[in-house]
Amino acid sequence: MTKTPDFMLPRPPMPNDPAVLGAFDRLFDAAVAQGPARPIGYDLPYPRWQFICHLADTRDVVLHGSGNAGIDEFEPRQPNDTTVFGNQKAVYAASDGLWPMYFAILDRDTYPMLLINSSVRVAEPGGDVSEPRYFFSITRAALDQRPYRQGTIYFLPRHTFRVQPPETHGGQTIHIPQWASSEPVVPLCKIEVGPEDFPLLDRIRGHDDDVAFARIRANPDGFPWLD
Repeated sequence: MTKTPDFMLPRPPMPNDPAVLGAFDRLFDAAVAQGPARPIGYDLPYPRWQFICHLADTRDVVLHGSGNAGIDEFEPRQPNDTTVFGNQKAVYAASDGLWPMYFAILDRDTYPMLLINSSVRVAEPGGDVSEPRYFFSITRAALDQRPYRQGTIYFLPRHTFRVQPPETHGGQTIHIPQWASSEPVVPLCKIEVGPEDFPLLDRIRGHDDDVAFARIRANPDGFPWLD
């Protein structure tokens, strides 16, 4: 059985009722049929995050979260990242529903903040792969101001993307649902999200930036550099 540290948060339970999942699928298919980058008018009586996670889990899509609701095409950009995979000029997205929501609802334009975060699935040799696990932390001074906004989740076709290679730690294989495309990508559709839609909102941690940077310099592999 796979094990993850206590600070890694499990995803809340997902529905398994075929009627609910069928409603999710029909709504998504109808939005895609309307043409690229069309907004989804979500009117189902189930949490929006479950709809988003179901599609991330079952469809050939990857998701990108943004505060900009008007993106018609994503262009590759050069980030500043310490990892080889994360430091390539590319469009980045995730095969996970909650991770991009975290980025979509954080108002980083108004509230400067350092983000420390992760989304993983863990597998033992020859064993089952875990459900998603998460870590979310932002600068404590920003967290105290509830730095949230309305955001947008974009559903992108997966065919030009490649996934970040898995990592091995302590005999466990760590799957990180980050994907990158070196080509421009036109969204299939999009959906609005707000902080009220994010089921782990009250589990976002706060950290001291100076302490975090000092610990990162002292131990670059010491994620998540907790107090």
